[in-house]
Amino acid sequence: MRVISFNANGIRAAARKGFFEWLPEQQADFICIQETKAQVAQLSDPLFHPEGYHCVYVDAEKKGYSGVAIYSRAKPDTLVTKLGLEEFDREGRYCEVRVGNLSVASLYLPSGSAGDHRQASKDRFLEAYLPLLEAKKNSGRDFIICGDLNIAHRELDLKNWRANRKNSGFLPHERAWLDRVFGEIGFCDAHRLVEPETEVYTWWSNRGRAWENNVGWRIDYQIITPSLKNRVQSAQVYRGQKFSDHAPLIIDYC
Repeated sequence: MRVISFNANGIRAAARKGFFEWLPEQQADFICIQETKAQVAQLSDPLFHPEGYHCVYVDAEKKGYSGVAIYSRAKPDTLVTKLGLEEFDREGRYCEVRVGNLSVASLYLPSGSAGDHRQASKDRFLEAYLPLLEAKKNSGRDFIICGDLNIAHRELDLKNWRANRKNSGFLPHERAWLDRVFGEIGFCDAHRLVEPETEVYTWWSNRGRAWENNVGWRIDYQIITPSLKNRVQSAQVYRGQKFSDHAPLIIDYC
């Protein structure tokens, strides 16, 4: 089973950069996309509904903002398109498909980099989402939560960690939140199960030559329940083409 997580930074822009020509070659079972930045009505072109997949889009009320999607090869038994958190459901930040006992979700956490008001929104999300994660963990279902969390967990997860200790995305309380997710609550960081100490990144600033020099952050994840821990076979970040300021995270499960 292959699962891809990808922040498109605008799905129409990613399409122009060749994402949908690349995608069929991957033979993925689930593709989770964040930051579609489009309303469903703007995605009527068959390109945005790849053949062989059941496609689910959840958009934000604000046009050109946020939005998530999932392409599932298997027909979902159930769709979940809201977290039950009104502030964030209006922003189109969550989508989940359920196939048998497996839940695959696409999640886009708020970014706090635009200022204190956005960091406050991000912090509200972190506080509200933690009990929901705990409920998922205790539900008895297998979960793969794919997404851009806008948080680098460890010093290993960003190139210039010393210079970013006071910046959103690497703040102590954000990193502590992930400590709780992977510790107290008991989820697993699927990527780090197979590449525990590799310097690998999934997002690069558009400033300078960050992409070319691989000066990045690892902020895209596949968070899994322990029931799937032994099924993770391999992980890769695809940098052969640049579809976005993020690169697709590809994880294979047996």
